[in-house]
Amino acid sequence: MAIISTSGLARTFQTKGGPVEAVRGIDLRVEPGEILGFLGPNGAGKTTTLRMLTTLLPPTGGAATVAGCDLVRDPAGVREKIGYVAQSGGVDLSVSVREELITQGRLYRLTKAQAVARATELAHDLGLTELLERPCAALSGGQRRRLDIALGLTHRPAVLFLDEPTTGLDPGSRADLWELVRGLRDEHGTTVFLTTHYLDEADALSDRLVVVDKGVVVAEGTPGALKLRYGGSIDATLQDTFLAITGRDIASPSTTDTAPVAV
Repeated sequence: MAIISTSGLARTFQTKGGPVEAVRGIDLRVEPGEILGFLGPNGAGKTTTLRMLTTLLPPTGGAATVAGCDLVRDPAGVREKIGYVAQSGGVDLSVSVREELITQGRLYRLTKAQAVARATELAHDLGLTELLERPCAALSGGQRRRLDIALGLTHRPAVLFLDEPTTGLDPGSRADLWELVRGLRDEHGTTVFLTTHYLDEADALSDRLVVVDKGVVVAEGTPGALKLRYGGSIDATLQDTFLAITGRDIASPSTTDTAPVAV
């Protein structure tokens, strides 16, 4: 059974210039334990879809289930079973790493003892043990992203949504996070839903790719299968493959850029 399933998922924004169809009908299946790369040019509908799947934005059409919960009828159930790491992060810079992890545990209704134990466990798993007493404001970019992911994993979610997780990181920090994401799948069976503008990252991490453009899915498959079908060779770059699929660079503008939120 798919852990994420959508049928005709859509979102229309009402603007002064008339309705804008940011997402026009997304049909999607994500299997348990899969790392899915969700790609598209700017304005393609990626972020709007991500915000709907994480209950931050209600759909205006279609249906979806996430981790066995109906997206519209049971958004609280969805939130209990997912973790979400936004591109901008959400770390409180005024406290220590330990305090931030414990506070997150308490927000998920763990007892104080459970929150302390979970903070220690997460710090070990994500390479933060030696940083537990360090103020969050003193963390490097890569360390802060690891903490962001730790916060998203506090309640052991079945699905982790990562929105541009390595933006702004140096190559070494990016490579460390890639290994972390692989470990979440391999060691814990976590399903990872990844959006990224780095095509090398999508190629290296994703078990399967879904490409959206103008609010609909235009291609999906393993990186190798997409390269062979659209790039003409298994040795084609994902950049060339993406251009062949969409006719545009991953950062090219789209007509849906006029929507009132980033899409």
